[in-house]
Amino acid sequence: MTLIKEISAQETFIVRHPVLRKGKPIETCFFDGDDLETTHHFGLFENSDLTGIISLFLKTNTIFTENLQGQIRGMAILESHQKKGFGEALVKHCETYCVTNQFNLIWFNARTAAVGFYEKMGYEIKGNSFDIPEVGEHYLMYKKL
Repeated sequence: MTLIKEISAQETFIVRHPVLRKGKPIETCFFDGDDLETTHHFGLFENSDLTGIISLFLKTNTIFTENLQGQIRGMAILESHQKKGFGEALVKHCETYCVTNQFNLIWFNARTAAVGFYEKMGYEIKGNSFDIPEVGEHYLMYKKL
C-alpha cells in the first residue's frame, strides 16, 4: 500500500542523500528555503517505508508572468523503488496541491536524464540547458495550471 503525506525537511534527507547527493556530506541535502512556512515536503510511503520525496516551494521565477508559482525541488525515489509510478504520483500530488491553492504555474530545474519523464507529464522546456556546479546539466521546465 502506498500513501503520500506531508513530512518535515529533515525527513527528506534519507531519500535526498542517496539519490541526489550521493557521496556528498549530509549538509548538502539542506536546500535554501526548506524550513519556510510556505514550503511543503511530501513523502511517498510504501508499506510505511519512505521511498520517495518531493518538495514544493512558493517561489517566483521572473521568466514567467504568472502570479502564483510553485517550484518543485528534490524529487527523488530510492533506486530500488524506481520505475513503479511513484515519481509520477508525487508530481501529480504537487499539481493537485497547487490547483487547490490557486497556483498558476509549476516550474523546476530538471536533470537532463529526467526531461523525458516530465515531458510525458505535460511539462515543457524553456530555453537551453545549463550546468549546476557539482550536480550537472539541467533544463528549466514548466507547466501552466
